[in-house]
Amino acid sequence: MSRILLKTEDHSRDSAAMRYVYPVISRRAGGVSVGINLNPNNACNWRCIYCQVPGLTRGGPPPIDLALLERELNEFLTWACSGDFMATRVPAGARRLVDLAFSGNGEPTSAAEFAQAVALAERVLVAHGLAGKLVMRLITNGSLLDRKAVQTGIAGIGKAGGEVWFKVDAGTATGLARINGTRVRPERVARRLAACAALAPTWVQTCLFRIDGELPSEQDIQAYLGLLAPLAPALAGVHLYSLARPSLQKEAPRLGRMEAEWMEEMAERIRQLGLAVRVSP
Repeated sequence: MSRILLKTEDHSRDSAAMRYVYPVISRRAGGVSVGINLNPNNACNWRCIYCQVPGLTRGGPPPIDLALLERELNEFLTWACSGDFMATRVPAGARRLVDLAFSGNGEPTSAAEFAQAVALAERVLVAHGLAGKLVMRLITNGSLLDRKAVQTGIAGIGKAGGEVWFKVDAGTATGLARINGTRVRPERVARRLAACAALAPTWVQTCLFRIDGELPSEQDIQAYLGLLAPLAPALAGVHLYSLARPSLQKEAPRLGRMEAEWMEEMAERIRQLGLAVRVSP
């Protein structure tokens, strides 16, 4: 396996030379995140303009080889807990496992085997003595929350003590179309977010950036706050972040990282809704 040192700026999905399992250093999670990529074909039902996936295409994943996923997860956790992974691959200040994250190169819940993969992951964590120590997370755009199988998988994450990071990048249909390449209405986003929060602790994750040098408009900010406000009592909080790695989409030259001061001002406006906020500029 590769001996290249991991870094926050590089979330390569093949860093462990595995099909489904990949480690990254997550600045938001605060250590080594064990990623599960259920979209190895780089296909997603959304097309976010800040996405770092190379060759991103529209669509869903191929059938998941659950036996291979289980072998890879067992192999990696053994390497990380009993082998030389931490010493040879991770900078000294980040040598701790923090979560097991369903993320990857597309929408994880689009896999027909998503709920089975969640149950599998919980079983493997128990076998390695990591249940209750390694948080199971789902990073999702929430677009498939209407599916019973997806709800079953998320409920499993909740029962295992895990949590969901639910993408909300805009509060208007225009903003959602421009940033995420989706025709979803904000009212439906709100309904799905509420449904998710009822199944597992749910954080909203929001990527903020300049487009053509311009900040989000006050109208856009008000719409975003308006979407969150009624749901605030049900949510765990909000993760705000900006661009840590360059987009690999055609809009990349138009995007700019947000200033830390502006991010903090936005965070304070969200806190006024009664929500906890974590900022990663």
